[in-house]
Amino acid sequence: MYVLPDTSIWISFFNEPSSPNSERMSKLILEDRVCICPTVHQEILQGTKDQQRFQILSEKLASLNQLKSDPYLAASGAAQIYSSLRQKGVTIRKSNDCLIAWYAIKFDIPVWHNDRDFDLFASYILLRTFNI
Repeated sequence: MYVLPDTSIWISFFNEPSSPNSERMSKLILEDRVCICPTVHQEILQGTKDQQRFQILSEKLASLNQLKSDPYLAASGAAQIYSSLRQKGVTIRKSNDCLIAWYAIKFDIPVWHNDRDFDLFASYILLRTFNI
């Protein structure tokens, strides 16, 4: 089974290398089960502190299973998710999370996260989540 880690998991992976989440992430990477979507790719890289780290991380991320789709289709799908939840009285804090959720739904891959918005998604739409 593949998994799509949200940026919140990647931050934990980079900052707490000996945590259970980080150990699980390392195992999933070695098993080639980690996917990445453009939004998570961007969020990870924009958090780098220098060009050398950016380059190294960019090369490592390129080796992951990349979820690809037409950007306008993804934007429309994410907007639809945001709008449908908004009509139900649910406001998602970051619209980027709607893009991540859209990729997970489109490719039927669970999202691994430490972000309460994904729990909201899973309560209202067909989003699967991953827990260790």
